[in-house]
Amino acid sequence: MKEITAIIRPNKINTTKIVLSTLGFPAMTAQRVLGRGKQKAILGEVTMDIDKTKLRDKQGTMPYIPKRMLTILVPDQDVSLVVEAIMRVNQTGQKGDGRIFVSPIDEAIRVRTGENGDKAIT
Repeated sequence: MKEITAIIRPNKINTTKIVLSTLGFPAMTAQRVLGRGKQKAILGEVTMDIDKTKLRDKQGTMPYIPKRMLTILVPDQDVSLVVEAIMRVNQTGQKGDGRIFVSPIDEAIRVRTGENGDKAIT
């Protein structure tokens, strides 16, 4: 099994959750996080009545950008499906679309029943 960690834009969280749930992956952990890659501002994330073309070339001053982090455990055979779904929902072609990390998980145990492995995450 694998752990998929996706760092995405806050305005994409609901659509991402709906798509993953529709595909059969309703279980996830979602957190509000702050971080920063190459994106230096939240242009396009905030609705304002200004001419955005004047701001596009300006240097951003935000040390960290608000994002959402989703963590999902999936069986190995479903990794590409989940990653592709996250990509399709979140890809805008602009800086700040996010990152997806896939990590191996050695074991998962459901506390309530003691089930382990894939049975613990399905």
